Amino acid sequence: MNELLNKKAVEHNDLVNSVVKMEKIPLKIFELAVSQIDTENPPKDNTVYLSKELIFSFFDVKSNSKHTRFKKILTNLHKQSVFEIREVVKNGKWEFKNISPLESSSWNNYNDVVKIQFTNSIMPYLIDLKENFTQYLIADIMSLNSKYSVILYKIFSMNYNQYENYKYSPKRTNEQLKKLKDPYIEIEELRRITNTTDEYSRMYDFEKNVIQTATQEINEFTHFKITYEKIKKGRSIIGIQFHIEKQRAKASLPYKEDDISYQESKKLRKQEKESYYTQAMQSKYTTILGEHLLLNFQDMQDIDLMGALQAYVYPLYDELKALRGLNGVKTHVSYVSSHQEEFNANKKNKSKYLRRAIEQYLATVKLQDLE
Repeated sequence: MNELLNKKAVEHNDLVNSVVKMEKIPLKIFELAVSQIDTENPPKDNTVYLSKELIFSFFDVKSNSKHTRFKKILTNLHKQSVFEIREVVKNGKWEFKNISPLESSSWNNYNDVVKIQFTNSIMPYLIDLKENFTQYLIADIMSLNSKYSVILYKIFSMNYNQYENYKYSPKRTNEQLKKLKDPYIEIEELRRITNTTDEYSRMYDFEKNVIQTATQEINEFTHFKITYEKIKKGRSIIGIQFHIEKQRAKASLPYKEDDISYQESKKLRKQEKESYYTQAMQSKYTTILGEHLLLNFQDMQDIDLMGALQAYVYPLYDELKALRGLNGVKTHVSYVSSHQEEFNANKKNKSKYLRRAIEQYLATVKLQDLE
């Protein structure tokens, strides 16, 4: 399960805003499969490979009937799953598409591999992501028990990611930023994206089963804190004003996000430490840091330090790699290495220093791309 902690799914915003016609577990398997796509190197034949044990652990399935249930879930994913995508043409005109996400899936009873092939129709929404896309931690949706929670979590991620991208840019006014951070969604639109136009006709039932359930689960299991207020026209509720704040993810990360200190990482269980350490020692970023003399042999024997790098620094290097390629990461590390005096002053907490350096650089890179 540790391999899921920093795994991200990336989808085009048109797909995030689409009507999802599938149940919770097939939807989460689809999201898990999407997280296996490397957008820089699209999968051959639109095919990704998952581990059955990873899927079982993702859903915390331990029963003896798990293989039968798994087969049924995949069958439902093929038979019942449709995305109804709405795209702007021009002048307020829309074009609608119904897209099935999976072409085929296969597995056997003698190894752990599940082969999932996406349809040609869905792939542009998963790999053609130069702009208007949303990424989110797959671990955030791991414990969400309602499909409405998954759907609205992706909507909130889309809005908040845009807010973070634009908050330092002159291209967005304060009013526009506020609309991203505190999105207002009309009830009619909420019903559309949650596919509840013909369900929960009473507003009390809609709020309880969709809005309340989703916000409570998102607050409990993800790094968002969502509050909302009902907007009325006369006596009728016409929309919901949401407010999005960021908080530390409660289920997905072993370190405190606001304190990745050397001492904090020592609180990890031995097994968790060893898992993060193993991942870090196999990472290309460890090699790059070593080549630029930012890590030495003694550092690489330090389980706490390497675990902190794996949990909080290397995912940010992944973001930079997506924007500038691996050479972009090397250029950034080279720049940090050229400021040895400042680095040496912070060498007692290398992980924290390296994280701050990449956070600042990523903000600059994103601003450059926007301009």
